[in-house]
Formats: sequence, structure tokens, C-alpha cells
Amino acid sequence: TWEAAYASAQVALSATQEVLSGEHAFALCRPPGHHAAYDMYGGYCFLNNAAVSAQYMRDNGKKRVAIVDVDFHHGNGTQEIFYDRDDVMYVSLHGDPSRAYPYTIGYADETGTGRGLGSTLNVPLAARTDDDKYVDALADAVAKIQAFGAQMVVVSLGLDTFITDPICDLSVTTDGFRRSGEVVAALGLPTVVLQEGGYDVDKLGINVQSWLVGLGV
Repeated sequence: TWEAAYASAQVALSATQEVLSGEHAFALCRPPGHHAAYDMYGGYCFLNNAAVSAQYMRDNGKKRVAIVDVDFHHGNGTQEIFYDRDDVMYVSLHGDPSRAYPYTIGYADETGTGRGLGSTLNVPLAARTDDDKYVDALADAVAKIQAFGAQMVVVSLGLDTFITDPICDLSVTTDGFRRSGEVVAALGLPTVVLQEGGYDVDKLGINVQSWLVGLGV
């Protein structure tokens, strides 16, 4: 497990190095990472690839970084890692935790603490949220990232918001993923995209491709 998790984090770092050179990049990370906190694993996540990527950006001179988590499940580990920091903004669109894992975290009133107050944005979504509602919510979140003044973006790309995903209940289509990539592309910032969840295995490839086409990769 450690060997696989470490290799996954290294893939994330390789992609981040490409992005620091001014290019968008996609990292096909397995296992995923966004449920892993400082001292906790969960949801198949052992090292938090998004946090590793964001911290590497900070360590290489980027003063403000934004993490956009579009997995159906809230990235509780990522939120906990950056909850009291004002240099990394965490934005998550996810199934309402009143019905979706991890259940105890990811509510709209969680906005950060201490110096980090206002640097966390949670957008819980109703069941069967479709493309239009999803893209509108993402556009609102991106506007807040612009106001934050991020210099680079990390995307935790979960494809389990897909309409036929077997363990989730949103209704985003393949075209909705393309539109979502376009919304993030509108930020005009170097972006690293890290693979998180997605359980309609037959559709994962085309859905990733659609999201990346929207981003302009």
C-alpha cells in the first residue's frame, strides 16, 4: 500500500512540476488522496495528492493556491489540512454530507478557522443535480477563487458525479464535464488535474477526456 500511495504522490508532483513551467497537466493518480488528512487515511486515500501538489506550489514561490475539488464525496482530508491557512483556498462541490460520505464534514457553514477563515468554500449539492445547475455552482465558486487571488490551481477530479455512476446520485453528463473544464479554464491560471474517484469504469476514459478538452489540455 505504501509503495502504491508514494508512487501516486510522485505522479502528482511530476504533473505539478510541469504546471510550474506554465503548462496544464493531468496526473492519473492511483490510489486517490483527498480523504487523507495529516494523521488519518480513509476512502482508499493514504497520502493527500492535492495537498502535496498545493504545498509544492507554495514551496516554489506561489503565494496563493486554490484547490478545486469536484469529486462527489467531500475531500475531508484536504479541508482539514488547510482549514486554518489563508494561503491555500479549498473549494469543494459535492453531494450533501447529510446523505453522502464522509457525512460529518463538508457543510456550507464550514468556512475555515483562525487565519484561514473565509478560505474554505463548501457547496453541498442536491440529488440529481444536472449539468446546468452544476456548472452554475462551479462558476460561482470560480468567481470566489478569482477574488482570493490564486496564482495556480489544483483540481481534485472525481468523475463520480456522472449520471450513471453506481454509488453516487448526481446527474452530470459527459458534456457537463467538458463545460466544467471550460469554467476552470476561464480562470486563466496554470492548472494541475489529479484523478480522484469515479466508479462507472467503462465511462471514466471519455469523461476524463471531456473534462480535459474543456480545460484546454
